[in-house]
Amino acid sequence: MSDNLRPISVTLVAEAKQVKQFTQTQWRITELSLGEQGPAVLQLQLSMTERAAYRFNLTSATPRLFVRAGFSGQTPKPDAITASQDVAAGWMDGEQQVLEAPMPMAIQVWIESYLARHGEAPMEIRKKKRKGAGRAKEAPTKEQPQ
Repeated sequence: MSDNLRPISVTLVAEAKQVKQFTQTQWRITELSLGEQGPAVLQLQLSMTERAAYRFNLTSATPRLFVRAGFSGQTPKPDAITASQDVAAGWMDGEQQVLEAPMPMAIQVWIESYLARHGEAPMEIRKKKRKGAGRAKEAPTKEQPQ
């Protein structure tokens, strides 16, 4: 098995929510488990470019996994999973519905191991701007005698 790929089984359930006088169906993840035994099996693939996002997620109070489940307003059909909040935010910008659930401890350990093998993402260092940098200045003009 690849060191950056794991099958995850996802189980969803619909719940009826009352909002004022309207009833709305809201979907949520009831189970995330390792392996290929659930109704929807997705491949969680880790990427070297997302290492900083994985670390951010792992250091949060409750690490989460994010499941892309089709377009907003439609019955969800899980088709992708990620541990990166940045990737999930991109999906939401594309009007995809994203469901989230607590990350199983086995996945947390696997991601920690991945980061240990491949190293932490390099910290982005921003250069300090010089005072006045980026502003146009008038060049001194030489007065020509007439």
